[in-house]
Amino acid sequence: MNAGAKVDQASAAAISPPSLADAPVHPDMQPVRIVLWAICLAHFLNDLLQSLLVAIFPLLKETYNLDFAQIGYIVLAFQLTASLLQPGVGYFTDKRPMPFGLAIGMCATLGGLIMLAYASNYALILIAAALVGTGSSIFHPEGSRVTRMASGGRHGAAQSIFQVGGNFGQAAGPLLAAFIIVPLGQRGIVWFAIVAVFAIIVLARIGVWYKANIHEAAARTKREVKAAAEAGMTPRRVALAIGILLALMFSKAFYGSALSTFYTFYLMDTFGVSVRNAQLFLFLYMAAVAVGVYLGGPLGDRVGRKNVIWFSILGALPFTIALPYANLAGVAILSVLIGLIMAASMSQILVYGLELAPRKVGTMAGLFFGFSFGMGGLGAAVLGHVADITSLSFVFKLSGFLPVLGLLCWFLPGMDKRRASA
Repeated sequence: MNAGAKVDQASAAAISPPSLADAPVHPDMQPVRIVLWAICLAHFLNDLLQSLLVAIFPLLKETYNLDFAQIGYIVLAFQLTASLLQPGVGYFTDKRPMPFGLAIGMCATLGGLIMLAYASNYALILIAAALVGTGSSIFHPEGSRVTRMASGGRHGAAQSIFQVGGNFGQAAGPLLAAFIIVPLGQRGIVWFAIVAVFAIIVLARIGVWYKANIHEAAARTKREVKAAAEAGMTPRRVALAIGILLALMFSKAFYGSALSTFYTFYLMDTFGVSVRNAQLFLFLYMAAVAVGVYLGGPLGDRVGRKNVIWFSILGALPFTIALPYANLAGVAILSVLIGLIMAASMSQILVYGLELAPRKVGTMAGLFFGFSFGMGGLGAAVLGHVADITSLSFVFKLSGFLPVLGLLCWFLPGMDKRRASA
């Protein structure tokens, strides 16, 4: 390490909490847990704020007399910026790391929330959604990089900790919307600016640790690249595996979009559920997703990522097919089972992709998160049009067959030997 790097680390340690600045990136190959839980908290706050957009859809639909297609386009505006920018952000930060990029991204989210609170027409809502998506496009690639730096080699478990924060944030959004925004109206969103400011402070602290440990992380990456070459992961095999993983993510994103975007409307239209109670049902589904994400990471480290992905995609198929034919209690139970099972592979798909190209953590994280968000937005727009033409019941019947794509897992190469050598 050169003298300049030592000065940078010393100055970073001087302005950060000792528990973060003094934590080495891989002490005896043990995870840096304080950093992992800090980025988990940041992910919780980030996705809580972003989930407010989906949570207030019933309020926006009533206030601005929107149809389902227009609701879908709001999701699309958010997902396009969140998806198209992510690979570019990841590619740039692979070349030039941005320790404080996480805090900058949260500033964009803060601006989008304030605009959303005071938007007076549909066009401003679309712009606000796109701005919130921009914040997401910066957060996820860099958040994944910090997670991998602090993982101590336990990539699946670490990625689950990171992602479960986001999923609990997504679950909390509808709950907070039901008890805060619904009574206060659209302007109530502005109170969540306080949450965004707190998140900026947390992310700035993480940025200090990130800056102090860049060089140690680079050394770890070189060892992982060597292990990949020894495992025979040629560019052709890598490209094939990435294509399969993206197809699997497509099935998850499209179906997840159907539930997260239209689940509350389906409950209200089919069973006459109130807006607040529909949000509580959505919270149960989102909470199940969070639990599935958390359990899936350590399981993948132990039994293999490919096995978890197999179970997660195909295992949900019977329940997704049955959901449109169930009564209210059955729908609630099935949605929880679907969220629990399908979410188990979320961290595993991403970690699998990162193991394919360890030198391009930001690019790969941006690609997978971005593709997931983009397909989710496209799914919301497409399924919104289908719902307007047919019905929400038909949307869930049609999308229920998407997990069939889980059969593509057969063609994924095994990665266990490579992980053992890394």
